[in-house]
Amino acid sequence: MGGGRSSADAVRGGFQCERAANGRYQWQLKAPNGRIVAVSSPVYEAPAEADRAFAALRADAAELTARITHVREGIGWIWVVPGSRGVPDARSNRAYERYATCQNAFRRFVALLERQPGEAGPVAGPGSAAPPDPPPTDLRERSPGSADVPTTALRSGGDG
Repeated sequence: MGGGRSSADAVRGGFQCERAANGRYQWQLKAPNGRIVAVSSPVYEAPAEADRAFAALRADAAELTARITHVREGIGWIWVVPGSRGVPDARSNRAYERYATCQNAFRRFVALLERQPGEAGPVAGPGSAAPPDPPPTDLRERSPGSADVPTTALRSGGDG
């Protein structure tokens, strides 16, 4: 990912929208210490699209559900926020060695998301497209060792 920040004050922590090598845009959410906590799974044609997607995710923060899965290659667990079109809206930036650590990382993501200011960044370009559909809230977390057996959902507002 290269330059092209849409939020100049998010150098150390907070929301950032950056241009990828393919010319499209992806958002990142950074902790105050500068570590990337989450990234958008889809890429967007314009920074304004990434800003709107992040704003929609932030608006639904209290209702978000994570799907925790084992990484395909290597060791570890990742969380994803399922999207309405089959592409996750957000995902963890890294894999976690322990399942419980991954659960806690999702909870910290939601807490950080809820603390973000009301505007994700300046909107580039005229017009305003409708924000993406909110993520479905009935998807369930996958149990360790079985990717197809639904267990209790990991909701952002509960203890899981």
